[in-house]
Amino acid sequence: MALYQYGDRIPRIGRDVYVSDSARVIGDVEIGDGCYIGHGAILRGDYGSIRLGAGTAIEENAVIHIRPDGLSIFGERVTVGHGAILHGDLIDDFAVIGMGAVLSLNVVVGKWAIVGEGTVLPSNTRIEAEKFVAGVPWRVIGDVQPRHKEFWTWGKQLYVDLAKSYPEKLKRLD
Repeated sequence: MALYQYGDRIPRIGRDVYVSDSARVIGDVEIGDGCYIGHGAILRGDYGSIRLGAGTAIEENAVIHIRPDGLSIFGERVTVGHGAILHGDLIDDFAVIGMGAVLSLNVVVGKWAIVGEGTVLPSNTRIEAEKFVAGVPWRVIGDVQPRHKEFWTWGKQLYVDLAKSYPEKLKRLD
């Protein structure tokens, strides 16, 4: 694992967590049980704090940071897609942040909300629970449907299972 202390700020890691050796978890970052931190991901708790709930997946090359003395909370089973950049305050349980999305300061994303790929949420944006938003500028494109929840429940479990299997199955070959 690529864990870094920053001053007196030290990462705390739960059980059955996978943190890629090419990821960077820096400072005051708490990672709940069963989380997946993908290759190239960066979680910077150097002057703010980050909390990930159980079963959350931070996919490859995502970046999470927070303002000085800020707290960024991710609920349980949140999915953050590849290459997303987040400075938000709260990403509630089961939310999905699409690949390449950008969430600026003071953003709140409600429970089971979906933020589409490439969407930009400027500072102080609030996305209600179970809304599907997309675009630049963002707009609500609909309500989250049972089929979305079914798909994302399946997808989220894939990453929980991946976090458990990586330590056993990933072997460096050089």
